[in-house]
Amino acid sequence: MRPLLLPEKLRFLLKAPLGRLYKGDGVECAIAMKNELIRAKKVAAIGDMTTYYLLKASIVPDLAVVDNKTKRMPVPDHIVQNLDHDSYKTIEVKNPAATLTKELIDIIRDSLNSDDRVKIIVDGEEDLATLPAILYAPLGSAVVYGQPNEGSVLVDVTPEIKLRIDEFMKQMTVEE
Repeated sequence: MRPLLLPEKLRFLLKAPLGRLYKGDGVECAIAMKNELIRAKKVAAIGDMTTYYLLKASIVPDLAVVDNKTKRMPVPDHIVQNLDHDSYKTIEVKNPAATLTKELIDIIRDSLNSDDRVKIIVDGEEDLATLPAILYAPLGSAVVYGQPNEGSVLVDVTPEIKLRIDEFMKQMTVEE
């Protein structure tokens, strides 16, 4: 599979939350969604700050996808250090902005189908990792990502959302 590019005409579709928006900042959001996350089959966190606040709330995601940036700026060193949870197997991957590489998609799929806790460090941008995380997480899982300047979004992985994401990804442009 070649890399998938997010065309301009589809970008607006990702502005609205894909799941339930928890308004507020960091730890507040993580604590508010804690009961749902405890019941989830797997928890995937997309983004440095999302992962950081879940860990701060004593929720250790099964999959964390980070790029050492927040809002396109480097995250402070103490955040990067706190993302080094000792239970994680760490994998590094390149993934350009507005793109999903085959390697990133494969690592997300394989991670969500294993018993290991995995932290993927993306050289590039991790924003679109939410899509394959939803697509490949087992039913009954939860995917959490940040909604800039609003809070955190919790996506319950259901057959309906998987179908919606699959259809969306089929509309992405295959890079030649």
